[in-house]
Amino acid sequence: MAASSIEAVLFDLDGTLVDSAPELGAAADKMRVDRGLPSLPLAQYRPMAGAGARGMLGIAFGITPDTPDFGVLREEFFRNYEARMLLNTHVFDGVAELIGVLQTRRLAWGIVTNKSKRFTEPLVRSIEVFSSAGAVISGDTTPFSKPHPEPLFEAARRLELDPARCVYVGDDERDIIAGRAAGMRTVAATYGYMGVQADATQWEADGAIDSPAALLQWLKAA
Repeated sequence: MAASSIEAVLFDLDGTLVDSAPELGAAADKMRVDRGLPSLPLAQYRPMAGAGARGMLGIAFGITPDTPDFGVLREEFFRNYEARMLLNTHVFDGVAELIGVLQTRRLAWGIVTNKSKRFTEPLVRSIEVFSSAGAVISGDTTPFSKPHPEPLFEAARRLELDPARCVYVGDDERDIIAGRAAGMRTVAATYGYMGVQADATQWEADGAIDSPAALLQWLKAA
């Protein structure tokens, strides 16, 4: 795909555009403290922040979605997170500048996340630079979530673009799987949460960046 044929850049949210690990970790850690357990450092939560409730509860309590009462604990986590999610969540360094350059180059852009609308919409509204997004797709916007490609197809439809003319950037292997399945070029954001012992070189992405600003060089080279 020639650079001239790239017409839009789509991004994952947590770990790609915004650093929400402090609030996600705090929401799970409060559950530990409320139960008389010792607090855990943010460094333990951060790598799994991209996995949302599943990842945070896994770190806090060593449980999985198959654990009895996981649904009850997940809702408690959601309430904790909802109460504090706008306190300290912020865009990564370079994101505002990156979006500004995309606009200058007349490239459309959007967000495709597995975060539910309950959290995505107020978070996106709270960050001024996101007001220019041409599409915001949450985990429950379509009947499917990543790694299924349908959320990416929906973003392309809203931008009125062929998916093949879009690039998808994310920090989780599910992002790359979804992007490839949608026929988009994919870029691994290795500065993100990544997961425990993740190896982005095995994801078969079309590129990798170690900062938001590095995407501009990748697009130029693409």
